[in-house]
Amino acid sequence: MLNTLRSIVQEVNSAKDLVEALDIIVTRVQEAMDTEVCSVYLVDPESNRYILMATQGLNKEAVGNVSLAHSEGLVGLVGVREEPINLENAPAHPRYRYFAETGEERYQSFLGVPIIHHRKVLGVIVVQQQKNSRIFDEGEEAFLVTVSAQLAGVIAHSEATGVIGGLSLTGEQAKDVCFTGVPGAPGVAIGDSVVIFPPADLDSVPEKVATDIELEIEKFNEALAAVRRDIEAVGARLESQLRPEEQALFDVYLRMLDDNALGGEVISRIREGSWAQGALKEVTNEYVRHFELMRDSYLSERAVDIKDLGRRVLAYLQQENDQQKDYPDATILVSEELTPAMLGEVPKEKLKGLVSVKGSGNSHVAILARAMGVPTVMGVVDVPVGQLDSRQLIVDGYNGQIYASPSIELLGYYQGIVEDEQEQIKGLEALKNEPSLTKDGHQVSLWVNTGLMTDVVMSLSHGAQGVGLYRTEVPFMINERFPSEHEQKACYREQLEAFAPGYVTMRTLDIGGDKALTYFPIHEENPFLGWRGIRVTLDHPEIFLVQVRAMLKASEGLDNLRIMLPMISNISEVEEALHLIYRVYHEVREEGFDIKMPKVGVMIEVPAAVYQARELAERVDFVSVGTNDLTQYLLAVDRNNPRVAGLYHSFHPAVLKALSHIVQESHDAGKQVSICGELAGDPAGAVLLIAMGFDALSMNASNLPKVKSVIRNISLAWARDLWEEVSRLDSPQVIKSTLDLALKDAGLGKFMRPERTADGSVVTI
Repeated sequence: MLNTLRSIVQEVNSAKDLVEALDIIVTRVQEAMDTEVCSVYLVDPESNRYILMATQGLNKEAVGNVSLAHSEGLVGLVGVREEPINLENAPAHPRYRYFAETGEERYQSFLGVPIIHHRKVLGVIVVQQQKNSRIFDEGEEAFLVTVSAQLAGVIAHSEATGVIGGLSLTGEQAKDVCFTGVPGAPGVAIGDSVVIFPPADLDSVPEKVATDIELEIEKFNEALAAVRRDIEAVGARLESQLRPEEQALFDVYLRMLDDNALGGEVISRIREGSWAQGALKEVTNEYVRHFELMRDSYLSERAVDIKDLGRRVLAYLQQENDQQKDYPDATILVSEELTPAMLGEVPKEKLKGLVSVKGSGNSHVAILARAMGVPTVMGVVDVPVGQLDSRQLIVDGYNGQIYASPSIELLGYYQGIVEDEQEQIKGLEALKNEPSLTKDGHQVSLWVNTGLMTDVVMSLSHGAQGVGLYRTEVPFMINERFPSEHEQKACYREQLEAFAPGYVTMRTLDIGGDKALTYFPIHEENPFLGWRGIRVTLDHPEIFLVQVRAMLKASEGLDNLRIMLPMISNISEVEEALHLIYRVYHEVREEGFDIKMPKVGVMIEVPAAVYQARELAERVDFVSVGTNDLTQYLLAVDRNNPRVAGLYHSFHPAVLKALSHIVQESHDAGKQVSICGELAGDPAGAVLLIAMGFDALSMNASNLPKVKSVIRNISLAWARDLWEEVSRLDSPQVIKSTLDLALKDAGLGKFMRPERTADGSVVTI
């Protein structure tokens, strides 16, 4: 059964569309279980009805024509109960529903299993039997459950592929096709999608319509000729070392590229309207699938050769497109996995939105997107990326949704939000030079998180009082080697001068986890619990000492440097780091630099540090909390994993209690405490942090005007009453709703995210 399951999964993965995938499933499952009927019913999101989409055993004419209400019949019962139903005499069951057009009255035995993907019931797979009417045995039921679980993701992807093309399950025109991920960066973007895909990867090639068929054929023929030359050259080079039968393999490769084989079929697909890369992908995958299914081991292994040839031709095709891309004026960048480098490829004025299949709202690239003010949706795991290129998209960074094939009504709604955002930004510009003071006179320092020089301009224009977190790993990440002391000094000096006399808090090198250096790779089973942050730099004092020396020298004459140590989990780490910093300080002084000893602080990001907050605070000058990692570790949720993104919640009661404890312990030690995680840039979060007693909030520059406006429109007493109320609540969702409602009642609802209800109407919470 295991081999059969693998074979079914392999075939279904190679299917070109949903119809083919479902036909493979019902045919192969019926054979494997030696039963008379196998059928698949899928839920149509438009009508909320189950539609018979494929069958082996029932009347084929019923496919697409038979449908059941959401809880109707045995199929509906399986979906409602979300568990298998196994019956010996199905017609005798009170929920049995008979459809004459299917011809199923002959079948007594019934086994239905729900197809569930990410907690959502996609449909039901059913097997039925007439002869030897019986209960299906445990092994058969387990097999069908396994098939359903294995193929749920494939079905979801295939279904989405059809819908994104504009057709619903019923074949009707689909509008406002929505895919849900997680919010990456707030805001709304409307634009044209550009899919970025890795080189020489056939599976990632997007589908496109050829704009110039003859040009596409010319490109393909040139790529084909280049691959032929390569194969002939390799064959000639190895001729003396190979036997005749081995040498003949090169002739086989060349014949595969002929007009009568792969080459000719690709050109036929291009003439049908596909661009060269897409046609090559389709034909290569069909050849690969055909060879893999062959029983002869020698022939099935030729699938590898076909795949290799396809990649070689693709590599040459992509060289043609390596010239400067012509990005649309409103570009929505889409990728399987966005990287910071990809963001830099698009001219800044053209980049309007980002969509990533992998990652979550707290991935490094999402944090960078928030710093840039680019609406972003992450973790859209079911979106068929290959279908998205050159389509009009709406990116809703507030609710973590993207819309394809948007209707005029939906475009109008989101265009209204874009215009409201622009007006709001203009209204907040007047606050640049105003103090961040509550109505009852409580002062809160508002700082920014920076990493790039482009952050500086926005930060200063929004009235930042200093830098609560300068990510020093950015200069390391954009290099191909460790930057020298001189290069680091120049970089740090720019930041220190830009914000003087305001403080610039420089975090020492924080690599590991989701921040990798290409020239210093760290390979670990669990990188977030591994070698990262202060652990790396203390193990490599040569890196730490050079960096601190560059920081100290850059601060000469400005005296606005603060040094912050990341990922502290032990008192000994602080003491060792302080010893090295003091050593460098005296060495730099001896070199003739007139500098003052900067303030040194620790980041509290791991649970161990929460419970040693006072001991840590007593050894340093200040304490700063990194809520992104602290939330991750307290809740045991990988913040880069979209599958568990819904469990990552900054308003979780445990997180809020930990933050309150840190403030109390730090203040008892007489030390300033700030916060530099994403929670500080959330208006509702900022209210709670002020109430807890945080002395400074550090955030992305784009959030600073909103947070300042909220602070200036509330009183500290009101914030403390609100904190006292929510501190008694036990649900993060209820806490967030309570905060949003309180801000709305205080006349600050404009800073809350817009949301759409199930019936499509718009609400603001």
